[in-house]
Amino acid sequence: MKMVRKQVQFVKILLIRLIELFIQEEITQMFPKKILRKSVTLMTLAAIWCVYSMVAFAVPMDSTAEITVTGQVTINGQPAISNATVLSGSVISTGSNSSAVVSLGKLGRVELSADSSMTLNFGANNIIAIVDSGKVRVSASAGVATTATTKHATFIADSSQANNFGLEVECSHTHLDTTSGTVTMREGSNDKQVAAGSSATAGNMAQTGCKPCLRPGSTPSPAFAGWPWLLLIAAGVAGAGIYFAGQDDDTDIGGGTVVVSPTR
Repeated sequence: MKMVRKQVQFVKILLIRLIELFIQEEITQMFPKKILRKSVTLMTLAAIWCVYSMVAFAVPMDSTAEITVTGQVTINGQPAISNATVLSGSVISTGSNSSAVVSLGKLGRVELSADSSMTLNFGANNIIAIVDSGKVRVSASAGVATTATTKHATFIADSSQANNFGLEVECSHTHLDTTSGTVTMREGSNDKQVAAGSSATAGNMAQTGCKPCLRPGSTPSPAFAGWPWLLLIAAGVAGAGIYFAGQDDDTDIGGGTVVVSPTR
């Protein structure tokens, strides 16, 4: 918002100066100096009001937001500070051990965890988040059309109610956690509704070239089927049988237990 105000001030001063020079040149020879001075003053005031109104209406209030940062955060590649203005279409990125919260007023808010990157678009009653990497949580008020997209799927919140959901984008898949409301996960031509308290995954977790997911319960169970495993199990059972049979043979050697009489 501070940057917008500076731009408004610059345009205002420039146009006012041009108008003053034009007016003075045109009417200097038409009126006495006293009348001229009053006329120029009135026209200057009118010009200030017009310029301010035009620039103010040219920057809609719904196209700006405010950010709160922790650690290293950038907006469009430039270092960001808390309370800075965020315009629709901005690319927000967080570094290691860093985070950011974008407050969208009555629309809601968007939170970025460490090592995340997102393009944020918003308007009078909509939020569109394009998440490239990391973890993002979106909170949207009822009546706000909210959509988030990743390389794996599109996530559409139910605008008839308030929604709160988180996305975690990894190499092979995107994980969705719905805290409140209902989110439709659209993967290709397939839609899946994910209600509050539920989660879902889009993508291929078995994709080669990606690090394994460390999320609890997400690692596929190892496959024990197949003849190699049966051979190993059989060999283990046979080895155990031989070991215990040898132990029994060692016990019999020497004729058993020797009892010492207390009278000898």
